[in-house]
This record gives sequence, C-alpha cells and structure tokens, in this order.
Amino acid sequence: MFAKIFIIAIFFAVTVGIGLYCRRHAKNVNDFVLAGRNVGPWMSAFAYGTTYFSAVVFVGYAGQFGWAFGTSVVWIGIGNALIGSLLAWVVLGRRTRVMTKHLDSATMPDFFAKRYNCSVLKVVVSALIFVFLVPYSASVYKGLSQLFSMAFGLDVIYCIIGMAILTGAYVVLGGYMAVAINDMIQGVIMIGGIIGIIAVVLHDQGGLMGAMTEMSKIESPVHPEYQGVYTSFFGPDPWTLLGIVILTSLGTWGLPQMIHKFYTIKDEKAIQTGTIISTVFALIISGGCYFNGSFGRLYFKAAEDGTVAFDNIVPTMVGEIMPDIMIGLILVMVLSASMSTLSSLVMASSSTFTLDFLRGTFFPQMSNKVQIVVIKSLCVVFVILSVVIAINPNNLITTLMSLSWGALAGSFLGPFLYGLFWKRTTKPAVWASMIFAVFFNVTNLFQGWFAPPVAGAIAMIASLIIVPLVSVVTPKLDKATVEHAFSCYKEKIQVTVERKNRLPEEGK
Repeated sequence: MFAKIFIIAIFFAVTVGIGLYCRRHAKNVNDFVLAGRNVGPWMSAFAYGTTYFSAVVFVGYAGQFGWAFGTSVVWIGIGNALIGSLLAWVVLGRRTRVMTKHLDSATMPDFFAKRYNCSVLKVVVSALIFVFLVPYSASVYKGLSQLFSMAFGLDVIYCIIGMAILTGAYVVLGGYMAVAINDMIQGVIMIGGIIGIIAVVLHDQGGLMGAMTEMSKIESPVHPEYQGVYTSFFGPDPWTLLGIVILTSLGTWGLPQMIHKFYTIKDEKAIQTGTIISTVFALIISGGCYFNGSFGRLYFKAAEDGTVAFDNIVPTMVGEIMPDIMIGLILVMVLSASMSTLSSLVMASSSTFTLDFLRGTFFPQMSNKVQIVVIKSLCVVFVILSVVIAINPNNLITTLMSLSWGALAGSFLGPFLYGLFWKRTTKPAVWASMIFAVFFNVTNLFQGWFAPPVAGAIAMIASLIIVPLVSVVTPKLDKATVEHAFSCYKEKIQVTVERKNRLPEEGK
C-alpha cells in the first residue's frame, strides 16, 4: 500500500507542478487555448495519442470487447493506429492547420461559422460539444475509479472526486501548454506500463502459446458449435467488431478534442514527424490494451445468471496477478492516459462554450482577462457535471463513450472533412448531418435498435453520405466566402534559377 501511495503522490506532484510552471505562459486566450500554435511534433503526437486513449480503452473497451471477441479484438487496435492516427494525420493534419490559421479559428465551432458563413452554426456546435463531451468525460472517470477502487479499497465515489480535483487543478493553472507537456510525460509512462502488464499476463499463462491454448478451450455461448472461436481471425461476431473499429477509428476525424491538436502544431515538418510518432504510439497503446483485454476470460467469470460486470474485468486481472509495486505503476499508466484525455475534453468544451457561445452570442465585448476567467470557471463546471454522471452505477463505460463519439463525430465528420477539401459543401448539408447524428444516437439510446458502438459507426458513415448528397441539391455558398477559405492553399513562391552552362542570349 505504501508503494502504491508513494508512486501516485509523485505523479500528482509532477502534474500539478507542470501546471504551476506553465501558468506564466498562459496570460491570454491564444496561449491558454492554443499554446501560441507553437507545439512541436513530439508533444503534438503524444497529445493526440494520449487524448485518444484513456481508461475507457484500458478498462472499459478492452474488458468488454476482449470478453466478446477474444483475440480478434486486436483488430480494433490496428484500426485505431492506421485509420484513427495515420490516415487522420495524413488527410487532415496539414489542411486543418493551414485553413484554421488562415481563418483565424481557435475552435471547431468558429471554423464552421467562418467556413460556412453562418454565425448560428457557431452557437449550436459549441452547445453540442459541451453537452456531448460530458458523458465521454464521465466514462473516463468511471473507468479510472474502478481501477483505483480495486487498488486502494476505497469507494468509487471518492476515487472519482479525487481524479476530478486533480484534472481541474492543472488545466485551470496552465492551460493547453500544461496539457501538452503532461501528455508527453504521460505518454512515455503509458508505453512502459502496457508493455509491462502484457509481459506479466503472458508469463502468468506460460507464454503466448499457453495463453492462446487456454483461450481456445473456451466455448462461445452464442456459437457453441465453433471450436476455438475466441482465438479465431475475426472472432464470433465480425460485423459488430467492424462497427467498433469504425466507431473508435474514424471517430477521431470528427471529434473536436482530437482535431484541436492539428490547430496547435508548429509547422509542416512537425506534421510529417508527428504522423509517424502518433501512429507508432497508437499501435503500441491501443493494440496492447486490446491484446491484454482479450485474455479477460482466463481471469474473470460471469455471474450465475450469466451477467458480466464488464467494467470489473481488467481491474480483476490486474488485482490477481500483479505485485503491489506493479499495481502502482499500472495505476500511474491508466491515470496518465485518463488525465490527458480528461484535460483535452475539459479544454475543448470550456473554450468552445466561452469563445463561441457566450462571447459569440451574449457578450461580444468580453475582454481577454474575463474570457480566461470564464474558461477556467467552465472547466470546473464541466468536471462537476461529469462526476455527477460517472457516479451513477448503471451507466456502462462503453455506453457513455459510444453516445458521445457517435453524436459528435457523426455530426461533424462529414462537414469538417468536406469543408477542408470540397468547395461545393453547403450549409444545409452541415445542418442535415448534425440533426441526423444527434437524433439517431439519442433515440437509439432509449429504443435500443443497435448496440451503442454500432449506432455511432452508422452515424459517422451516414455523415459522409449525407453531406455530399444534400450539398448537390441545395444552393451553393456565395463565391467570395468559398474563395476566401480556399485561398490559403494557393501560395505564390518566387524561384531564382541559377544559370551554370548557358549564356544569357540562349534564351529562357
């Protein structure tokens, strides 16, 4: 117990210390929200990766989907690396940085308002972000608290409150630069932690082949006729697995807290370097988390009535096989993953609500100093709302996250992607995408038409279809607005040609 407390105390001290250090560099809104658009490739890549993966993946998704799909769940990690990181950086990175800088946009709502020449969009998008990032934040708190409750024997409520206080402290103190520096440190901890826990799990099962042999003996209650289904290539339910890959991979393309990382990156060279770093990081962390979760059935048993407490699978694994010193390190790893995600969620929601909703609608003359005070205050409000939802024992981690990703990425994926590349995208298409995604995901939550991850994936694919279809049958944006937005991609460069073996009169 002393070892675990000592390790956590050091982590807390370093985290808050970085917040205090960065406080002097966050005197205005641009520095607090964007870190002056001067973040290098390593910090940008780690900020992207650590925001992407949190206790939701390590505890919630790895536990539940590892139980459902066995070793085929690793496909989710591969999809996260290739689609959620590599392609996202290649397709969106440069254009996002260039156009948002050109339009002087610090947030996604502001980008939509200027790209589509519609101030109402700014208000609506900022409200959606604030509302639907709350359940995502709650899912992170819930996943983190489950592990801390196992390690320290404390009530889950106290664990949630403690994590909330720490998150609010360093975000309010240091702004985005504190978040980025902490993300870099936390990312290194995450890599070491996930490699360590996989090594212990495999050693406990007699190596990789021993673990796979034991998994192959477990029969699926859904397909008992298939032998070794939990060690098969696509598992017992390939279509649901595909839906989860789409949700967790393509979703990053439309989530404001992920896109925000491209706003802050320093230059084009940093984007190229960051692409490689981010992809490798995602492959290690996401692939490792799901690979570890795939062996959950070897350590956790369903209740007599057949129900499974999915959120307890990974904490039970860790508690059974890890020595105390390793549990302390695992706690720091999950805490690192979660703090980085939570800080990005808090920053994205509070900044957009302040800059785009309050200042854009009610207080256009709000001073720089007041803006920072309001952003910090909303950080606290956001954390409190997340805690209230997380305390409810009936809310599953995966349900909360799927609702958030489905509603937000389903709303913004098409409008943002086409907005960067296609001049013909129209305002009605943006509205259609948002209305469908919110209505579909919220209704599905109560009606239960599809599993939440599948519903989220459907909303994202629909957004990519709805936007071009509606755009071709609705009036174009005025030419001046479109040309102004896309003029940032046309840069004139003067080149001087050196003549070496040619006389001037020989012509050009």
